[in-house]
Amino acid sequence: MLSEKNRFRLLVKLGSLIYKKYPFKWSQLDWLEDASFNKFLEKFGEERGFNRDRRWMVQQLMRLIDRVPGNTAECGVYEGAGSYLICRANAASSNFKRKHYIFDSFEGLSAPSTVDGTYWIKGDMSRGEDLVRQNLAEFHAYEILKGWIPDRFSEVQENHFAFVHIDVDLYQPTLDSMRFFYERMSPGGIILCDDYGFWTCPGATKAVNEHLSDKPEKMISLPDGGGFLIKSVPTSSHGALDIR
Repeated sequence: MLSEKNRFRLLVKLGSLIYKKYPFKWSQLDWLEDASFNKFLEKFGEERGFNRDRRWMVQQLMRLIDRVPGNTAECGVYEGAGSYLICRANAASSNFKRKHYIFDSFEGLSAPSTVDGTYWIKGDMSRGEDLVRQNLAEFHAYEILKGWIPDRFSEVQENHFAFVHIDVDLYQPTLDSMRFFYERMSPGGIILCDDYGFWTCPGATKAVNEHLSDKPEKMISLPDGGGFLIKSVPTSSHGALDIR
């Protein structure tokens, strides 16, 4: 019987033969064994999915805004996993009584433009509002604003925000979300873009970079996909290694 270490080594070798570009990660990471987090993943059927790393990142980034005033929002909710983590953190905060705003058409993606490439089609990622409400049933301090982005943003224009999660995949809704929320972020607040840095979402990456081109903050690209910025924290635009 092979040990766990040797089974993992065998998996990496086999994987590199089948798909050389795919990088395995260490199986010994503590967070992979976090019981409460794995229970959350099971709730959303993601225990064997590809979003585990990004879900963990949402949970961890919420810790950074514990003392930042403002509400929270998510643009593009899918089945509600991201909003669940945000609402859970909001409920646990002893510093602020926050309200979470959810923006989604519940009709899937709008029609992609040329800049979005060919990966997505209109209607992809569609999930129903009832499913989201069911998954968020234990929470009360949230509001769903159903509609196409940015049609209902005006209803929260007097708010300031501590955390905003943008997950809309395409150029125009990503740009609309960045334009609206950036100027309403409290200092120290975080904007997290789930689609940043994916070749399947070139429009989302382009929209973020365009909006931040003249801003002191730049996106911090995450190794699991996505990126975030911290409002009022200037960030170097030099991220590439110049190795020759």
